[in-house]
This record gives sequence, C-alpha cells and structure tokens, in this order.
Amino acid sequence: MKENEYKRWFNQALCDLDDAKFNLSGKRYNVACFLAQQSAEKGLKAYLIYKGAEDIWGHSVGELCGDAKDFDNSFLLIENESKLLDKYYIPTRYPNALPGSIPSEVFDEQDAKKAICMAEKILNFVKKKIEEKT
Repeated sequence: MKENEYKRWFNQALCDLDDAKFNLSGKRYNVACFLAQQSAEKGLKAYLIYKGAEDIWGHSVGELCGDAKDFDNSFLLIENESKLLDKYYIPTRYPNALPGSIPSEVFDEQDAKKAICMAEKILNFVKKKIEEKT
C-alpha cells in the first residue's frame, strides 16, 4: 500500500459527501443520492486500503461493508445502511433503470436526505475505526 493512500480515498469520500449536500440544496436529488452512495463507497474503500486489503473490487457498498467485516466484525453496525445505499448506484443515473420515468423525476428531497444521512453515518464510523488504530 502506498503511504497515506487511504487518506486520499477518505478525503475524496468527504468531498463527495459535501457535493451530495450541495446538490440537495440545488434540488438535484438524484445526483445527491448518487454522490452519497459514492461517498460511502470511497469511505469503505479507504478503510480496506488502510487495513492492507489487496483486491478491492466493485461498487456495492453492501459488499464493501462485508469485506470490512472480515477485518472488524463491528462493521455489522452499518451493514443495513450500506446495503440500502446500493439502490442509489444505478437508478439515480440511468433512464433505462426506471421504466417509464427518468431519475430526475423519481428521486425526491426525502430520498436525498436519507442517503446523505446514511453516508454520514458510514463515514463517521470509518473515521473512528481508522483513528482508533493510528
């Protein structure tokens, strides 16, 4: 692992979360949901890099959380949020993922707030896990 590579990933996760909030304020709810998912994904990847995981594949927040549980079983505490965020990966961006509609018409303020809240919980959890070991 490159020294501090996990920090780069975690810092980008924080930027994605900030961008999600910016899009929420601009009523771009589908984009806010997607960026919240991206934030959690990058946060979990930061943790896995920090722990020295070799093969970090995929975009499923739920699966990445499962990988993190292999290092620390307490990741079970954020497993539900991790799995729920996965629904914001594809349908928030592609019209063919939502029959008869488009993402900008389907996702609303409540979706965006919920996604951001879940991402914040995951990032705070990851941050604590990294800080308790350094």
